[in-house]
Amino acid sequence: MILIFLFGMIIVPQTTYAQVDFNKRPDDDLGNVEDEFQEHFFEALKQKGIENYDRAVEALQKCLNLDSKKPVIYFELGKNYNKLKNFGAAEENLKKAISMQPDNVWFLDELYDVYFQQDDIKNALKTIKQLVKYHPDYKEDLAALYVREEKYKLALDLLDELDAEYGLSESRDGMRNDIYSITGNADDRIENLEQRIVNNPSNEDNHLKLIYRYSQTGDQKKAYKAAQNLLKVKPDSKFVHLALYKFYLQDEKVDDAISSVKTVLTSPEINADAKAKVLKDFVAFVASNPEYETVLIDITSLIDGNKDAQTHSDLGQYYLKAGDKAKALSNFKEALKQSSNDFKLIKDVLLLQLDIKDYNAVIVDSERALELYPAQPILYLVNAVANNNLSEPKKAIDHLEMGLDYLIDNPNMEADFYSELSIAYKALNNISKSEAFAKKAKALKL
Repeated sequence: MILIFLFGMIIVPQTTYAQVDFNKRPDDDLGNVEDEFQEHFFEALKQKGIENYDRAVEALQKCLNLDSKKPVIYFELGKNYNKLKNFGAAEENLKKAISMQPDNVWFLDELYDVYFQQDDIKNALKTIKQLVKYHPDYKEDLAALYVREEKYKLALDLLDELDAEYGLSESRDGMRNDIYSITGNADDRIENLEQRIVNNPSNEDNHLKLIYRYSQTGDQKKAYKAAQNLLKVKPDSKFVHLALYKFYLQDEKVDDAISSVKTVLTSPEINADAKAKVLKDFVAFVASNPEYETVLIDITSLIDGNKDAQTHSDLGQYYLKAGDKAKALSNFKEALKQSSNDFKLIKDVLLLQLDIKDYNAVIVDSERALELYPAQPILYLVNAVANNNLSEPKKAIDHLEMGLDYLIDNPNMEADFYSELSIAYKALNNISKSEAFAKKAKALKL
């Protein structure tokens, strides 16, 4: 029972008390004292449970008045004072509890929390070193404190020790990488990965990390070699091709690069962002090497149903540079379906629609865009250009006058506004205004 653990038992020999009635309450006040103690103690636990920490402290003080030799009372006081942010009282009571039971892990853990909350790293370190003696799990916390104290070598030694004993873990790897990033010691980071690969050659993740780290330091030759090593160890690896396609392109091994790109784009385990990046790189390659455009079309057909907005946008830019406005517009529109509030995409679509003289589409789409972005002058301008071309000068003027209110420090666009106003007023046979706006436009273009 919990009371046995908390308060202990007094065992009294009964050899000469054969006639004792055990159902009778004691005649002295010891029974009353014990009942009163229990009442106050459980009241303290109840109040702490409902977060009335002040009342819990009051109840525990009453317990102390009845019996000041139980470490659990000081422990509970320490916990409640800690919750109340009364760190001085918390520390005092917890130290008292620890002096009575020096090897109690719970007491030490609570004291560690008191120091940690105050950012008292010196005392937190001292306390956690005591905890480590009883529970090695605290070594990772100790390593984190060493990082806080900039004792990176001690932290890394502890992480190595934990890795050797318990195997690798994401949290420790994260801490290790933080240390390497802080110290800028790329060599140690790489050495650690190389050793991991020696210890466990079949671990793909370590190979991939090594490729990335070599690339990060600019050592492309070693990164390429590391990728080739992974391919030897694991020929069916899909992730290695995220690196290989670049190396193949650099070495002008275009067929191998194309094969790697296809592997990436058709692998369900590789996420969409990574695929989009690979496709973007290949689109850029084809832009400089147009003889591979049919390959690009073939590759994009592999992911027709899975292209994200960024992929469509990248393809749109490619086709725009290649002069295929229809394909560019088609891809921009597909991207816009997935990312309908993307202002850059909206603008790209409108400008292309203007370019191919699809003025009705410009008016519809620009009006819709103005509901989202009523302070963007370019939207008023494209709408006005479309209305001028559809012989609706009054509507053009309305949009131009509204758009000018939002135009700030953009002389080129301002000149475009005045040029369109000149066209609109000329259509209305208001020659004086038309000429005045034409002069304004010309002055801004000088």
